[in-house]
Amino acid sequence: MLIVVFAASGCTGAKQWLHNGFKVGPNYRRPAAPVAEAWIDADDERVKCDEAADDWWSQLNDPTLDGLVETAYLQNLDLQTAGTRILEARAQLNITAGNLFPQSQSAVAAYVRGQLPNSFGGLPVPSEFNLFASGFNASWEADFWGRYRRTIQASKANLNASVDGYRDALVMLLADVASNYVRYRTFQQRLEYARRNVEIQEGSLELAETKFNVGTTSELDVQQARSNLAQTRSTIPPLEIGLRQTGNALCILLGMPASDLSAMLEVQPIPTAPVELAVGIPADLLRRRPDVRRAERDVAAQSEQIGIAKADLYPRLSINGFIGYTGNDLKDLFAAKSFTGVVFPALQWNILNYGRIVNNVRAQDARLKGKVLSYRQTVLRAGREVEDALVAFLQTQVQADRLEESVEAAVRSVELVSDQYKGGVTDFNRVFNTQATLVNQQDQLAVARGNIALNLIAVYKALGGGWQSFGPPHATTSAGQCYRR
Repeated sequence: MLIVVFAASGCTGAKQWLHNGFKVGPNYRRPAAPVAEAWIDADDERVKCDEAADDWWSQLNDPTLDGLVETAYLQNLDLQTAGTRILEARAQLNITAGNLFPQSQSAVAAYVRGQLPNSFGGLPVPSEFNLFASGFNASWEADFWGRYRRTIQASKANLNASVDGYRDALVMLLADVASNYVRYRTFQQRLEYARRNVEIQEGSLELAETKFNVGTTSELDVQQARSNLAQTRSTIPPLEIGLRQTGNALCILLGMPASDLSAMLEVQPIPTAPVELAVGIPADLLRRRPDVRRAERDVAAQSEQIGIAKADLYPRLSINGFIGYTGNDLKDLFAAKSFTGVVFPALQWNILNYGRIVNNVRAQDARLKGKVLSYRQTVLRAGREVEDALVAFLQTQVQADRLEESVEAAVRSVELVSDQYKGGVTDFNRVFNTQATLVNQQDQLAVARGNIALNLIAVYKALGGGWQSFGPPHATTSAGQCYRR
């Protein structure tokens, strides 16, 4: 019988059917992924190929940041939403698993009254009749070709994909919290530099006005001093805007309404990133990055769809039955003589729909090829993101070192030229230029120091780090909140 069926279908052979565990269609195999053998900057002494840290934010040695990470993990609403998707996928898996048992089960109670001609089909039948029935009926389709088992495997893959989707949301959350915190501290440092320079330039303006009043200099010095001071003061409002907006973004990440964080985040230095960092090897991305893992699980789920579609090429064998009581009189319905049991098998084979079924198989196969390509593209993009962040981290350190030298020289230049102007050795034009240079260089230095930490965060975000430090996703039925291990 099996040989006849396989021959008639012209598809999966009996040997493959047996090899696949009595399932038609292909068994899933993880597709090859394009990963580099080593990072481009692997020879840099600051880049270590040791296993990348999981709780990477602790490398910034900032207890305030540690507390914000904990708060965001417990309260962020987007993360809780991702947790509810796991609940949904888990429930869907339980639904599909139930199809291995009788697919249709119900308790029935029915009453039928009919009237027929005295002769129905040549058989003598009563002209009127009553029929009462009460019992259970069920219908079970044998999973002969693996349709339901592959559906379960697809649901398991989707569940795993939802878990990795949660982990991906967690990676993004951790990186966003840390990045906005570093930006907040950077704005604070830039404001501190700007206000300090305002004080310096206010002193220079006062000196220029004094010298002008006694007639030792022209009004030009006064106007240059006022221009310089106004220009520096004008840099403060945009920095205040950036500080407030960054704080608002941080509030949303923490799951709280936008509010003033100045009391909670008093002025502190920009977090200092370590000079070295461990990044592992490129192949670790396949294991660490949740979006890569999720893309691979999407491929696995789609692979099962091919077998599900192919199962429609073969006949379906189902067993239907009823057990209960039937009778013509309600008072005799539950008598022993009214007990009724009916079992009848059924065979369904959609041989006239072969064209549509075959094209559905082709469509599922095409979707699988697309999922594989998407998975490989995700791997390539992950590698590029690490490389981009890594070179930025390394080169920003060099930039910051040069800017520190520049700022030290600019600070000393302002001191010298101020003394010279006070002694009448030089004109105010040199004061104007050196003070403007100091303002610009200090602001660039603050930005560069912040970028070092931001690029460190970007490296670990690209590596997919952070989710490993937390327990398995668990969402409550009320809010989907997750709890740390």
